[in-house]
Amino acid sequence: MCGIVGYIGKSKACPILIKGLLRQEYRGYDSAGISTIEGNEICTIKRKGRVKELQSDENIDKLSGTVGIAHTRWATHGKPSDINAHPHSDCHNNFSIVHNGIIENYAEIREFLINAGYTFVSDTDTAVIPNLIDYYYSKEDSSDKFLNAVNKAIKDVRGSYAISAISKFEPNRIIAIRKDNPLVVGTSEDAKYIASDIHAILEYTNNIYILKDNDLVSLTPNEITFYDKDLQKIDRKVEIIDWDAKAADKGEYEDFMLKEISEQPQAIRETIGTRIIKDKPCDFSDINISKEYLSNVSRIYIVACGTAAYSGIAVKTIFERLTRHSSRSRYSF
Repeated sequence: MCGIVGYIGKSKACPILIKGLLRQEYRGYDSAGISTIEGNEICTIKRKGRVKELQSDENIDKLSGTVGIAHTRWATHGKPSDINAHPHSDCHNNFSIVHNGIIENYAEIREFLINAGYTFVSDTDTAVIPNLIDYYYSKEDSSDKFLNAVNKAIKDVRGSYAISAISKFEPNRIIAIRKDNPLVVGTSEDAKYIASDIHAILEYTNNIYILKDNDLVSLTPNEITFYDKDLQKIDRKVEIIDWDAKAADKGEYEDFMLKEISEQPQAIRETIGTRIIKDKPCDFSDINISKEYLSNVSRIYIVACGTAAYSGIAVKTIFERLTRHSSRSRYSF
């Protein structure tokens, strides 16, 4: 699991991207990196370690571009290192991409590209993607070379992915695509955002598109265009997110676990406060479960993971006591 964030607009991209990485650091913490369009070239800075290592790089404040992508990594192929950190560029530095997922056939693609004259410096599966995009771009004669090159490259790939790409040939555009891994797009009047998780960009906009499998999207500061896998334009509905952006941050706490422990009283109040009111009956009027329905229920499944699984075990005992029934259920973790 890795974290992706992208920005295209009128503001300096770097601070927005760094903040987005910090909010997704739980998705990966062995390295982090950023690529921005500086003039007509791609500038990439990446460092082994947590996002703070990237923040402390002496060149990070020199990035002034208003288009960029960034990534925080949890390693699968290739050890944690500066070289293996994302973003990855092709050997000509024409394209830069960030990727969350696994490319299953990267070895055969890598061999094909080496035979075609491409070189590699990292050990990652991701490194084949920008080179494959560059390969197809060099052979593309359509009116939208960038979009078609990305689409053709992805059709060669087997695996799971959420990918965001930028190019020096089209410095005012981000192209992204997803399959099996999450990716969302945020929109405001003069800027567009992309991220693995909503809360990474919620400070800037609550107008969010949640991409579906095989959605391909083109972003400019003023426009979002969605395509299917055959590059036919499609519509996607924007969702208005009413979460509190601050609720997704650690705030004054050292980690999220301490924050969740301290917020338990508030969480309980918000969960049951509308149903349990002093000196009044419990209100379950909106739960339309009849005695007749319950009499036909023979088994209840509680699906959870982590600490929620332990809560499920506790609830199992309560249910059995209330229904005067004991089962031989097995626990799966």
